[in-house]
Amino acid sequence: MRISVVGGGYVGLVTGTCFAEFGHQVTIIEIDPEKIKAINEGKPPIYEDGLEDLLKKNAGHRLRAEDGYESVAGADIVFICVGTPPKPDGSANLSYIESASCSIGEKLKDIPGYCVVVVKSTVPPGTTEHVVRPVVLKMAKKTEREIGFAMNPEFLREGRAVADFMNPDRLVIGSSDPRSGKQVEEVYTSVRAPLIHTGISAAEMIKYTSNAFLATKISFSNEIGNICKNLGIDVYDVMKGVGLDPRIGPLFLNAGAGFGGSCFPKDVSALVSLAEHAGEKPVLLQSVLAINEQQPSRMITILEKRAGSLAGKRIAVLGLAFKDNTDDIRDSRAVPVIQMLLAKGARVIAYDPMAAPNMKKIFPAIEYCPTAADALRGADGCLVMTEWPEFTRLDKEFDLMAHTVIIEGRHILSRKDREGICW
Repeated sequence: MRISVVGGGYVGLVTGTCFAEFGHQVTIIEIDPEKIKAINEGKPPIYEDGLEDLLKKNAGHRLRAEDGYESVAGADIVFICVGTPPKPDGSANLSYIESASCSIGEKLKDIPGYCVVVVKSTVPPGTTEHVVRPVVLKMAKKTEREIGFAMNPEFLREGRAVADFMNPDRLVIGSSDPRSGKQVEEVYTSVRAPLIHTGISAAEMIKYTSNAFLATKISFSNEIGNICKNLGIDVYDVMKGVGLDPRIGPLFLNAGAGFGGSCFPKDVSALVSLAEHAGEKPVLLQSVLAINEQQPSRMITILEKRAGSLAGKRIAVLGLAFKDNTDDIRDSRAVPVIQMLLAKGARVIAYDPMAAPNMKKIFPAIEYCPTAADALRGADGCLVMTEWPEFTRLDKEFDLMAHTVIIEGRHILSRKDREGICW
């Protein structure tokens, strides 16, 4: 199929590259000239495991990037993969969705043939039907007999997005008519996964609900962890026992620094806003966000109890990305931790295998080290903020610290004697 993907960010780039690998002809529409150049040269502008090899293989062959919407005129299907950042009130900003819909409609005007416009961005229920569809049809001056609409949410984990796209745990296709849903299904013929056909708004809600539930498991675990801390109980022993219950499962039960990234904080906030506008008071979801916001300060409090005043002390922060295997720092729990450390007069020494260049844009004045050992050397305390696999192998490196005070936010360290490690 001929596919146009609007947006060359994490979702759009992975989506377009993987569709090209499936054999489709793909055009990625992107406004950033540097991203366009990089994509066309087979160099991903973001770090994502496995993406570089696929991009090199397909760029200039089945995949290209450009700054205009001309490819939409000849496309069988158009995927909207633009951002929906939060507004100050927590609701989703749909301005990029509206802009993309307008440009798509303009290019579909007077073009014969049937095209399906698919929203893959995470959007509030009703967006595809009440924002995208009317804008596209108005600009194209066409009817739904000529343009179909669907919602196909993504369930990609950053750092593992390529593997997730190639081997998804499910495919969700929301459509208002069988023809458009069938056309979306056909682009996934190379994928074997449970397929759910549903209404458009239900598909939009499935994405929000999935993220909100996972975020809830994390905040629930953190609240239990905070209680266990005060009672002198090892929360990880508790959650190991709880996670063996098949009705609960072991995933997302690790107490620690909380969740971050481009999805959970934004999507839970948007769902809270959506509920409030619908006349509901989402007490549980509000608590999920509140607990998450408290976790970084709890880590600082624990550090102060162990290390005393932080003024003038050298504090190592291991891990800057919001999770392992990515350079993404959006809503990383390391950001508020570093802010609080600096406010208390600490000297912050940071290390991350991938995310240091991005964090330098926020904190240019702190010290960045090339290795974890360099960051730990002479440190009065250490905060582990990201679950990088290399951190699990750290052991004698902690002996380089001036004082072995380690606050573990991800419970991944394997230091044999666990001396000085605390959560």
